[in-house]
Amino acid sequence: LEHGQASFMACNSSLSEYGVLGFELGYALENPSSLILWEAQFGDFANTAQCVIDQFVCAAESKWNMPSALVMLLPHGMEGSGPEHSSARLERFLQLCDDDEREMVNWDAQIRTANWQIVNVTTPANFFHVLRRQVVRPFRKPLVVMSPKQLLRHKLARSPLADFLPGTRFKRLIVDTPTIDIPADATRVLLCSGRIWIDLLAAREALGEAGRSIAILRLEQIAPFPYDLLASALESFP
Repeated sequence: LEHGQASFMACNSSLSEYGVLGFELGYALENPSSLILWEAQFGDFANTAQCVIDQFVCAAESKWNMPSALVMLLPHGMEGSGPEHSSARLERFLQLCDDDEREMVNWDAQIRTANWQIVNVTTPANFFHVLRRQVVRPFRKPLVVMSPKQLLRHKLARSPLADFLPGTRFKRLIVDTPTIDIPADATRVLLCSGRIWIDLLAAREALGEAGRSIAILRLEQIAPFPYDLLASALESFP
């Protein structure tokens, strides 16, 4: 984009998820200041690299004190591509989380003691910030990104430039109310994550005036779970 910036390299890898993910993990461990991202063609295909994920990516810090900032981008969502081309098996990755509910209040302690992070982002700005924080933090944690392909081209998946500028950051939870200034008017709160937000938004708009009392809370980060932000958001509603 400009002279003097950090180098960027994009590679098409062989369809050997086991071998390639293992290589990228090793590269990330040896280059902690680099942002290393591996994207599966579809999230389903990560299952052929499951032993690398189970034995190394999610547990390397606790077993061998070898933290990494490796990012796994796993396209996820029922979008008409057929069997084995839809689900990144979010539940499989959540089962590998060691999120400690005793750290509900202290967000900094919660993320520092967690084994990795799992997100399902819905805006370009949030995608930018969640990748940026991988390298600007003083510590390293692997990142698993559920990435719906539909949001690459959906008209609602856009962010104003102001959301990228200094003073902005990753939003672990997004509160979306049709009457943002008067949350007390809400009579129903929907909690969701990822692409289904668009479907809920369309359904709410179809209700017209009746939909103005429905608030939608988007979990952008699923693990470590944003207990603090969710509790604060829910307290603002009757």
